[in-house]
Amino acid sequence: MFRLKIKDHLSSPSVQLGAGVGFLMYVSYAISYQAFASLELICLSIFIGIFIPYYSKFCNRLEEKVNLHTAKISYGRLARFLPQLLFNVIVFEFLTQSDVIPVGNIQSLGGIFGVALLTTLASQGMQYLALALSNREIGEKTRNVVIALSINIAVTAVATLGFPAAKLIFLVSGIIFGAVFFVIGFLSDARAIWFARGGVGIFFGTFNPIHRTHLELMRKAIDQRSLQKIYIHCTNIPRLHSKALDSGEIKIARFEHGMRVYETTSRADVHANYFPTGRKFYEYETRLEMMRLAIAEAGLAEKVEVLDMPDLYEKGGFYSILSEIKRKHPGVPVHGIHGSDLGGMWVRSIYDESGWVYPFPVVRKDGVSATAIRNGAADMTTHSVQKMISVLRDSKQLSTHTLS
Repeated sequence: MFRLKIKDHLSSPSVQLGAGVGFLMYVSYAISYQAFASLELICLSIFIGIFIPYYSKFCNRLEEKVNLHTAKISYGRLARFLPQLLFNVIVFEFLTQSDVIPVGNIQSLGGIFGVALLTTLASQGMQYLALALSNREIGEKTRNVVIALSINIAVTAVATLGFPAAKLIFLVSGIIFGAVFFVIGFLSDARAIWFARGGVGIFFGTFNPIHRTHLELMRKAIDQRSLQKIYIHCTNIPRLHSKALDSGEIKIARFEHGMRVYETTSRADVHANYFPTGRKFYEYETRLEMMRLAIAEAGLAEKVEVLDMPDLYEKGGFYSILSEIKRKHPGVPVHGIHGSDLGGMWVRSIYDESGWVYPFPVVRKDGVSATAIRNGAADMTTHSVQKMISVLRDSKQLSTHTLS
């Protein structure tokens, strides 16, 4: 069992990413300063290589918690930025105290804090762009992040040598990528406060299943922003699961009460969170029917249209769905509805990456949960949806089928 866990860790893309970052850091500074034999540099690089996956998880969770309580992109990004800034200050303090980097080399870059600030800004911005590209099927997520981190580490190392061209690239990349990272967030939060009235709303998510809070969000958006219509679309197979199924990292273990139940396999990344919203998913057609029933029962059918575009979703995810809605309503303000939970903030990032969408964020405080509904909680959705769930639970055929 112990050997199996060691093997799982060594084969983990997150662990390999960390090892790659640590190795690149060693090589970059060893070549730049002829410090191949520096015990301090070797130890620091090993520490960073081991620490990176855990640091990433910590930053992810911190950002998620801030988002949950504020629903503001800029606050969440600031929460992610500050720990990395502190960590980089400590790293450059260590490198200068160990005489790997002469203190005089970085004075023109603002000293230890200036270098740490610029490399943190560049790193956060480049990672943001790397993830945005992977979300649009341009490159693979882990590889994109590796490339972004590698470029940033190499540029930083060369810049600390004092070469004018390298320093200029370092300064410009830090300012530009930092601005991209934070300005997009600030503009998004500003559009949530100062918005155009009228137009159409969009509401994307898993809706697994749709519940009372979803319906209340749509009512509020219609009333507060004078929306003509809201388009609502659920995931087919969530893209996170689709990719993990294709790579063999997760599998459908069984069907239970009309839901597919996922499990990780031996290929799974030990540091990855494959099921941020739970392991159980109603099938696409089931969720679609629940949405139609709930919207009709809530009296929203005249204002809310349930879209059914699985082929378009498979082609480009919610980006493609949003592009199609914009095509149908040229020049019309588009308002993106979302909650502050993890799934809601993921959808918010799609809105932000798709142009001038006005976010309609709502901080989740009511305790209504799709996970709780799937686990048997009552009075969290409409009567018609609850009745459909009860029928599925009572169906022995759907409850006992297990995959080999």
